[in-house]
Amino acid sequence: MENSTKKGMFWSFPVSHFSYFFIWAIVSGYLTLWLEQVANLNGSEAGIVFSMMAAMSLAFQPLFGFFSDRLVMKKTLVFIILGVGVLIGPYFEWLFMPLLAATNPFVIAVITGIYLSFVLNGGVSVIEQYIQRASITNNFEFGHSRIGGSIAGAVASFLGGRLFLINPNLIFWAATVTAIVALIMFAFFDKINTENIDEVTDVTDRISMADVRHLLKLKNFWILGIFYMGASALYDVFDQQFVIFFQTFFPSVSHATTVYSNVVTIQMIIEIILMIPMPYIINKIGARNGLIIYGFITAIRIIGTALAPNWIFIVVLRLLAGFEMPLVLVSIMKYINGAFDNNLYATIYALAANFMKQISVFIFSALAGNFYDSIGFQHTYLIMGSIVLVITIIAAFFLEKEHNGINNMQTR
Repeated sequence: MENSTKKGMFWSFPVSHFSYFFIWAIVSGYLTLWLEQVANLNGSEAGIVFSMMAAMSLAFQPLFGFFSDRLVMKKTLVFIILGVGVLIGPYFEWLFMPLLAATNPFVIAVITGIYLSFVLNGGVSVIEQYIQRASITNNFEFGHSRIGGSIAGAVASFLGGRLFLINPNLIFWAATVTAIVALIMFAFFDKINTENIDEVTDVTDRISMADVRHLLKLKNFWILGIFYMGASALYDVFDQQFVIFFQTFFPSVSHATTVYSNVVTIQMIIEIILMIPMPYIINKIGARNGLIIYGFITAIRIIGTALAPNWIFIVVLRLLAGFEMPLVLVSIMKYINGAFDNNLYATIYALAANFMKQISVFIFSALAGNFYDSIGFQHTYLIMGSIVLVITIIAAFFLEKEHNGINNMQTR
């Protein structure tokens, strides 16, 4: 098949990325504070919200992946998710507190967890896979659009605290506003080049559950999933309580918090800058190699942090996260596109990069918490880093190279 080089729309997609990930960043960044300070939930009740978000994502992600592959470039599921996202402000402003007063706090925590999981944990793979496919039909780099998501994280961090101080509910109304912006972008601006639709799917061959069952028999699918369960999941688990460990190197919590905030800001800047050349770098070295490099950098960062003699070494290692995120975000999209059947793109992304990772995060989060208390942060980090290193080495030997086909039929 001769590949089309005709370009389609680009600039609306980074705005869509920004709008959706702003919802993610501002809600996840300040939800805990809101639940404790405004809703007056205790730690256990607030924890139910996050537990339900994680648990329900295990149901939403496979379903959303399958239906996304059935819909391909139709925006039905995108509109449903963003439409529900528009209701975040009204839900927390007008429904949450009356429901809390009328029922058991655990019931409202469960409802809230399910609701947010639908928009965030489940919805993220739908938004990401749609823009990835659009990047192929419109002939632009997904990583360049994803810069909008990185900028959203920085902007949400900057505005979120200020909005929370003015009125805590404003963080949810900000999410509602950006959900409306995302709806407008997808409805009126995010147009695809239909001449290139066969670049992302065989429009005459819709996927079925038989295709998904066959996918689950592929060794390479499981190698990719195991890699994500190790390297990417432990990346997240490592960061969960990192700030507590970081504070032990300073005489005061305020000093540690200031330094940590500055480091995270620099990390975000590095991430945004590197998202520009990263697609070209991955095109040169290969998506599989990008994933392996990401795994080794993650292992070095975790093990190095355990062995670091002072906070300066830890800061240098922390800044490596600015390299890790562009590597994995660009590499995983390109790898799935090049190593598997594109008709199953969203299903593979939802299962390998999200579903299996969430299971691992759930397991390792509990284990890490116990290890922090029993053997300390350094020893726990050595164990975590060693696991990442071993899994990365396994992936280096067994993860197949991408084939760069338009529709790899190895899964059919």
